[in-house]
Amino acid sequence: MSSNKPYRVGRSRTGLGLFATKPIKKGAKIVRYFGPLLDSRKKKDDAIENKYLFELNGRWTIDGSVRKNIARYINHACKPNAESDVKPRKRKVIIRAIKNIEPGEEINYDYGTDYFKAYLKPIGCKCDACEKKRKKKRAEARAEKLRLKAKAEKKALKKAEKRAKGSAKGQGKCRAKGRAKTQAERQQRRALERTRRKIPRGQNDCRGIGDFNQACGHAGFGKQRFGLSAKPISRSSRHARP
Repeated sequence: MSSNKPYRVGRSRTGLGLFATKPIKKGAKIVRYFGPLLDSRKKKDDAIENKYLFELNGRWTIDGSVRKNIARYINHACKPNAESDVKPRKRKVIIRAIKNIEPGEEINYDYGTDYFKAYLKPIGCKCDACEKKRKKKRAEARAEKLRLKAKAEKKALKKAEKRAKGSAKGQGKCRAKGRAKTQAERQQRRALERTRRKIPRGQNDCRGIGDFNQACGHAGFGKQRFGLSAKPISRSSRHARP
């Protein structure tokens, strides 16, 4: 390859590629895509299959698999900086720049829909534009995953706080209930003591015991618990000694 050429073959993301060594202006011719012409009317030519075939029209196709065809190293791009200028009558294909290309920049053009579906779509396009799209999608997927994770953690935290509040409230109710129960028991004991003091000793009727039983009933104690009844005490049993 002569040094006056504005390109060189080098390593790219997809393997080998063609890179600019000098500034290339928009509209300038870069390189010619050439190789043996194949006639689709001939069975021998029509049977040839490779990924470097460049169809000119329904009859003629350029087989660009020969090593001298430097244009075969130009890779596909969905947003290219060059294009293929096809001239069916002259049976030529010229690669031209469609924008200014800086030194070190990879030269690429769009291979077309048929080639893309047959060769690139099954393995995924690796051009800069598609790679940026994939990176963007991956970043969005990561951000969405983090958002959902944060949302789940926030929800779990709220649930835990609510459970803790309910537990504290329940404990408070239990303590209040316990205090109320203790206070009621104290009041019952006090009422019982007051009633006991009011019972007259040796009285001939059951009025004092009835008052005592009534007080016990109000205080929450049953008569059978203390073994008391409203039956009058007889004179003989009153003065009897055990």
